[in-house]
Amino acid sequence: MKIIIAGGGKVGRTLARQLASEGHDLTLIDRNNGILQTAVERYDAIAIAGNCASKDLLLQAGVGSADLLIAATNADEVNLLCCMTGHGLNPKLHTIARIRNPEYTEQIMTMQEVFPVSMTVNPERQAALEIERLLKFPGFLRRDYFAKGRTQIVELRVDSKSKLCNVSLSDLSGIVKCKVLVCAVLRAGTAVAPSGNFVLREGDRIFVTAPTADLTVLLKNLGIITRKVRKVMLCGGGRVSYYLASLLEKDGISVQILEMEYSRCVELAQLLPRTAVIHDDCSSQSVLEDQGISECDALVTLTGVDEINMVVSLYGGSRGVPQIITKLSRGENSSIADSMALGSIICPRELCCNNIVRYVRAMQNQTGAAVSVHSIADGQAEAVEFLVDETTQNCNIPLKQMKLKPNVLVVSITHGAQTQIPNGDSVFAVGDTVVIVTSGRGVLQQMNDIFA
Repeated sequence: MKIIIAGGGKVGRTLARQLASEGHDLTLIDRNNGILQTAVERYDAIAIAGNCASKDLLLQAGVGSADLLIAATNADEVNLLCCMTGHGLNPKLHTIARIRNPEYTEQIMTMQEVFPVSMTVNPERQAALEIERLLKFPGFLRRDYFAKGRTQIVELRVDSKSKLCNVSLSDLSGIVKCKVLVCAVLRAGTAVAPSGNFVLREGDRIFVTAPTADLTVLLKNLGIITRKVRKVMLCGGGRVSYYLASLLEKDGISVQILEMEYSRCVELAQLLPRTAVIHDDCSSQSVLEDQGISECDALVTLTGVDEINMVVSLYGGSRGVPQIITKLSRGENSSIADSMALGSIICPRELCCNNIVRYVRAMQNQTGAAVSVHSIADGQAEAVEFLVDETTQNCNIPLKQMKLKPNVLVVSITHGAQTQIPNGDSVFAVGDTVVIVTSGRGVLQQMNDIFA
């Protein structure tokens, strides 16, 4: 497809890398010539410098024949104007806008005839929702939801005291006492598709598929003690902190935000009446101690500087905070982060880009397209959810009789309200939800792409 990306910031560059790898014809618009030069060299994209909301520039970018326009600049107003102008020049154009201001989001929903936007994305709100889920179910580093929440892929780290350390996967069921499947292991920064003889080692990060109802049993039998989160400290008062504090206030959780900028503190205090907003430096050890970091159930570091988030998270772990969540803006830090005790890692732009990639794949193949797409194992594998329909091959045939492509694994089948971790005799039928994990280079556009 022909795709125009307006804005070469973090989201724009991440999208360019992903969509270029899937073979799309890309045009990137930005005012910064340095960003454009990098895009040309790395992603084989056409680069155009200038104002993405300009009619003349969009025509130069080929908007008249484009399939999709993604407006991901730092300004909501520019993104909206860009989509409106693009749609005016090409009424068949699909448009996606990054909108951070909640007031604009509501306007777009209620005035769709005025704002021709096919989809809006808000990385900060998506990150806040993901963090809230982690706080509600402590014990996992990450949770991805499938089949309307009935199935999850959760991430765990194997440490020296873990019951899983030096255990082969064939012996796993005897320890966890519930049906789960380890679909990927990240060892020393490299993703592995494990067999039954694979032995888990200290430092491994494992990705486990399980029915949601079995997760409590899993934690209990692994000896992972969790307690309800009652007090949370947020470091940094940006948009993610605002969205997250709003959610936690409704959950009845005590929240305090540490923010350096006084005017932002005043603004947050007015917007969040039940949140304690402290004007101070969250990177100061004495400030953290004065604000009771050791008494918190969870610490979430959300400043705009990855290095500060890492250092504060490490300090929180040293002070015995039970749950640590660290926001990282740059994916290239993942290998460094993997060697540190930073708890759960949240990257807003990756969450945002996953949603956009799913939309793009659905555009390419309206029938049988992926319901959801999640990047796991530091982007080295994908978990893709499909709904089985009349066009799906091999329905009602046992998995052991199917010929699947290399590096493709069926990890769950949901029939109605029942979720099954499949074995060789398992089958899927029309109406079922199937989750696939793939570590191959090929893109799964539809369910039939898994078959050899």
